[in-house]
Amino acid sequence: MSTVAEDLQKSLKSTQSDFLVIGAASLGTIFEWYDFYLYGLLATVISAQFFSAVNEVTGFIFALAAFAAGFAVRPFGALVFGRLGDLVGRKHTFLVTMSIMGAATFAVGLLPNYDSIGVAAPVLLIALRLLQGLALGGEYGGAATYVAESAPPEKRGLYTSWIQTTATLGLFLALLVVIGARGFFGEESFKVWGWRLPFLVSILLLAISLWIRMQLAESPVFLKMKAQGAGSKAPLKEAFGRWVNLKVVIIALLGAVMGQAVVWYTGQFYALFFLERMLRVDGATTNVLIVIALALATPFFLFFGWLSDKIGRKPIILAGCLLAVLTYFPLFESLTRYANPALYAAQTSAPVSVIADPNECSFQFDPIGKNRFDSTSCDIAKSFLAKAGVTYRRVDAGPGTVAQIRLGSNTLTAPDPKILAGKPLKAAIADFQSGAKSALKGLGYPDKANPATINKPMVILILFILVLYVTMVYGPIAALLVELFPTRIRYTAMSLPYHIGNGWFGGFLPTTAFAMVAATGDIYYGLWYPVVVAAATLVIGVFFLPETYKRSLDTA
Repeated sequence: MSTVAEDLQKSLKSTQSDFLVIGAASLGTIFEWYDFYLYGLLATVISAQFFSAVNEVTGFIFALAAFAAGFAVRPFGALVFGRLGDLVGRKHTFLVTMSIMGAATFAVGLLPNYDSIGVAAPVLLIALRLLQGLALGGEYGGAATYVAESAPPEKRGLYTSWIQTTATLGLFLALLVVIGARGFFGEESFKVWGWRLPFLVSILLLAISLWIRMQLAESPVFLKMKAQGAGSKAPLKEAFGRWVNLKVVIIALLGAVMGQAVVWYTGQFYALFFLERMLRVDGATTNVLIVIALALATPFFLFFGWLSDKIGRKPIILAGCLLAVLTYFPLFESLTRYANPALYAAQTSAPVSVIADPNECSFQFDPIGKNRFDSTSCDIAKSFLAKAGVTYRRVDAGPGTVAQIRLGSNTLTAPDPKILAGKPLKAAIADFQSGAKSALKGLGYPDKANPATINKPMVILILFILVLYVTMVYGPIAALLVELFPTRIRYTAMSLPYHIGNGWFGGFLPTTAFAMVAATGDIYYGLWYPVVVAAATLVIGVFFLPETYKRSLDTA
C-alpha cells in the first residue's frame, strides 16, 4: 500500500490538466466560501449595525437567523442549479453561481445600516443572504462532481478532498482579511465602518476566480454521456420521483450528511461563537486562535480523503461522528477552563441558580424589541443573567414563589411585579441588578476573559481536535456523494442531500444552539443539538449507508 506522502507527490507530478481541474475548481470554491462565511465571522458586528432596534441578546439571535437564512435556501439552489448542471454541463453552471455569489457579497459591503434607513437595512441584508445561499447551493455540487469525474478512480477521494479543504480555506482566508482589517483600522473604527472592507474586496476575488475557471473544459464523464445520448431530460423527476433514486438520497442525507454537517459547524463556527459570546474572549483573539487551529488541521482533509481511497469512505465519516458524540461536552468544558479560567473557577466554586415558579419563566427571546421581561420575578432574574452572560441552573419552586438568584452562598430575591409597579418597580429592579452585579464580582465572575490568563496552547489544541473531527467527516464526503448516483442525475441528486444537511441541519446549528442556551441558562446545553444529530447519523449510517469507494462513475 502506498503512503499518503507518495500519492500526494505523484499527484504533484500529474498533468497540467489535473492541476487545472483541481486548482480552478478548488480556488473558485474557496472564494465562494470566503464570501459566504464573512457574515458568520462578523455576526456580532452585523448585529449592532443591522439589528440595533432590539436588545443585545435578541439582536444576536436575529443576526444568527439572518446567517441561517442563507443556509435555508441552499437546497433550492441545489435543485435549480443541479438541474441546470445535469442538462447543460458542470462548467457553465458553476460560472453562473460564482457570479451571483460575488455580486451579492460586494453589495453587503455597500448596504446602509439600520440607523440610516431603518427596517429596510435588515430586509436588504437578508435578501442578499438569500442570493448567496442560492448560489452556494449550486456551486458545491458542480465543483465536487467536476473534480470527481475528472479524477483517476483510485485517487477520487484524494482529488475531491481538495474541494473539501475549500470551506475551511475560505473561512481561513476570511479570518485573515478580518484580522488584517481589525488591526489596520483599529477595533472601534472596524465596528463602525471598517467591517465593510472584507465584503468589498470580494469583487477582486470574483474577477480572479472567473478568469481561472474560464480556462476549464467540460467534465470528460459528462461529455461521454452526452455523446452517447444518455443524458436525463428531467433530472429532478428522475432523481426524486423514482423510489430507487430517492431512497439513496434519503440514506445519504440521514446516514452521512446530517451528522457531517453538525460536526462541521460545531467545530468551526459554534466554537467561534462559544469563545466570543459565552466565554467573552475578544473577537480579535478568537479569530487568531481559530486561524491557528485551522492552519494545523487543514492538511488532514487531504489525509482522510487519501485514506478513504484505501479503506473506504463510510468508516472514516462515521468514526468522526462517534468521536463528536463522545467528546463534545468534555471538550467544550475544557475550552471554558483554558479560555476563561476566572469564569470556570467561579462557575465551579460558586454556581448560580434561579429558584422560581416555572410557569412564570418566559423564553428570553424578543422578536419585536418591545418585551422588557419584567412582568414576573422570574423574567427579571433570568433577563439580568442572560445580559450578564452568566450560566445558571433553574430550580423549580412551587406556584407563586417569588424568584431568587442563588450566587454561591448568597441569595438575592427579585422584585415582584405583583406587588410593585411603575417607578417603584423600576427602582427595585435597578437595585436588584446592582446588588447582583456586586455579588457576581465578589464571587470572581469576570465581565470578559482576561487575555493574559488565556492558556492559548491548550485552547488551540482543543480547537484543533474539534477541526480534526471536521476533516474526518468532511474529507471523504464529496467522493461518497458523487459515487452514490449515476452520471445523468449526479449533480442534482448529490446536491440536494448535501445542502439540506449542511444548509438546514448545519446552518441552523449556531442559531438553534444559542437559543437553547438563552432558554436554559446553561452554556453547554446547545451541544445537545449536534450530539443527538451526530448520534442519529451514526446509527443510520452503520445499518443503511453503502460503501462506494470502488464504484465506477461511467454509469449513465
